[in-house]
Amino acid sequence: MKPTISAFAKNLSFTKWRNPSFTEFTPGRIKIETLAGLTVALALVPEAVAFSIVAHVNPLVGLYAAFIVGLITALIGGRPGMISGATGALAVVMVELVLRHGVEYLFATVILMGVMQILAGVLHLGKFIRLVPHPVMLGFVNGLAIVIFNSQLDMFKTGPEGAKVWMDAVTMLTMVGLVGLTMAIIWTMPKITHIVPAPLAGIVIVAAIVIGFGIDVPNVGSMASIKGGLPSFHIPYIPEMVNFQSAWDVLVIIFPYALVLAAIGLIESLLTLNLVGEMTDQRGGTSQECVAQGIANTVTGFFGGMGGCAMIGQSMINVKSGGRTRLSGVSAALFLLAFILFGSSIIEKIPLAALVGVMFMVVIGTFAWRTLIIMRKIPLTDALVIILVTVVTVLTDLATAVIVGVIVSALAFAWSTATHTQSRTEITKSGSKIYKLNGPLFFGSIESFTDLFDPDNDPDHVIVDFMDSRVVDQSALQAIEALAFRYKSRGKHLQLRHLSRDCHKLLKRAGRLIVDSDNDPDYEIAVDYSIKPGSTSGGH
Repeated sequence: MKPTISAFAKNLSFTKWRNPSFTEFTPGRIKIETLAGLTVALALVPEAVAFSIVAHVNPLVGLYAAFIVGLITALIGGRPGMISGATGALAVVMVELVLRHGVEYLFATVILMGVMQILAGVLHLGKFIRLVPHPVMLGFVNGLAIVIFNSQLDMFKTGPEGAKVWMDAVTMLTMVGLVGLTMAIIWTMPKITHIVPAPLAGIVIVAAIVIGFGIDVPNVGSMASIKGGLPSFHIPYIPEMVNFQSAWDVLVIIFPYALVLAAIGLIESLLTLNLVGEMTDQRGGTSQECVAQGIANTVTGFFGGMGGCAMIGQSMINVKSGGRTRLSGVSAALFLLAFILFGSSIIEKIPLAALVGVMFMVVIGTFAWRTLIIMRKIPLTDALVIILVTVVTVLTDLATAVIVGVIVSALAFAWSTATHTQSRTEITKSGSKIYKLNGPLFFGSIESFTDLFDPDNDPDHVIVDFMDSRVVDQSALQAIEALAFRYKSRGKHLQLRHLSRDCHKLLKRAGRLIVDSDNDPDYEIAVDYSIKPGSTSGGH
C-alpha cells in the first residue's frame, strides 16, 4: 500500500524550536534577537538593491520598502520571526508598469495593492491557504531555493543591467573561494560557539579578510550607493488625474497590476508563514498577516517605497540565527535604516561574496532534499505535483506555480474520488434489489454512479441506500433524478434510503424532485422516500 502525504510529511518536518514568551526576554535572548536582526539587515541590502534595479527604480526605493514593510510586519504581522521586504517576485511584475507609466504610478499601485490585502485580511481570505496541499508546499520551497540560487549567480557577473558578462577568471576564482570560505564558516561556527549567529560570523570574518588584505572583489558599493535620508511622506503625483474621468482611467491602468501584486504578495507571505510556523511550532495568524502586509504596503506607497512581502530566504536566516520574536524583525528594519542614514560607507565595503555565501547556505537549508529520496515511495500524482510546482516556480512566478499546483492536485483528487464510487448489491426475501453506495456523489462521479445500475434487468422494486455515501452538488441531484426516471419509464419502483441531513438541504434547495412523504413535513423529504411509477417531477 502506498504511503499517504501525511505519512511522508512527518519525514520532511522541519526542526522545531520553542518560541520564547515575552517573559523570557533576558539579556541573552535580547542579544540573540538583535544579532539575528543585524545578520538579516546585512543580507537585505544587496537583495533590496538588486530588486530595485530589476524594477527600474532608484535603489533607495527598494531600501525604503525593505525598511517600512519589514518594520510594520515585524510589529503587527501574524508570525514572529518572519522577515518582509522588497522581493523579486513583485519586482518582475512592476517592470512593465514603471517602464510604461513611471514610478509615480508604481507608488499609487502599491497603495491600492495594500488596500486589497487589508480587505483580504478583514474578509479572512487567508484561511484558503490551507487548501494548498503538502506536495505544492514542497514544490514551492524547492522551486524557491532554485530561484534564490539563480538570483545569486548575477553576483558573479559584471556590466550594466541587461548586458552583464561573467567575471574574468582571476576574479571569478577569488569570488568562488570567498563564497566557499563563508559557507565553511557558517557550517563550522555552530560547532564552536553559539555566541554569534553563524551567518553574521561568516560575513564579518570574510569582510575583514577582504578589507584587511585589500582583495579586489565586488562589494555592495559596486552595485549602487545606499546612502540616503529618512523616507518622507509623498502622495503619488500623477499629472493625468485632473478630473473624475481621468482618475478612473488611471485606476483602470493600475488595478490589474495591484491585483496581481496583492495576490503574489499574499501567497508568498502566507506560504512563508506556514514554513516558519513549521520551524517554530506556531499556528494561525493568516488574517493578521494579510492585514499587516496590507498596512505595510499602503504606508510604503505613501513614503516612496516599491512595496514588498515576506521573504523566505531572510526569514530562514533569521530563524536559524536564533530570531524567534518580533524583536529580531524590528532590529533588522532599524539596522537597515541605520545603514542608509549613517553606515553606508561601511556597509558598501562588504564583499558580495560573503553575502552570496550566506544565501547559498539558505538555498541548502531551504531545499527539501528528502523529496529526492521519497519520490518513489509517494503516490505518483504527488510526485508529479512536486516536480510541476518546482518547474513552474523557476520558469514563471510563485503565484502561478501555486495556483497550477492546487488545480492539478484538486483535479487529481476529484478523479481519484470519482473512480472510487462503488456499490454492493443485495436481494431481499421479497425480491427487491438493494444498491448500497460507497463514496461521494458529485459532478466527477456521476458517470460511475450511473453505470452501477441496470434498470432493464433489475426487479420491479429497487432500493438505493446512501448510508455510506453523500450527495454533494447539483450534478449529483440531476443524476439521481435521471436515474429515477430511467426506472419510472420502465414501470419500476425506485426507493432512496438514508439520505444525510446535508442531502436533505440540497434536495430541498434544488426543488427538482417531488417526494411522497408523510413523516417529514418540514423538509418534504423522508430518510426513506420513494419515487413511484406515474409520479411527477418538478421542473419538467
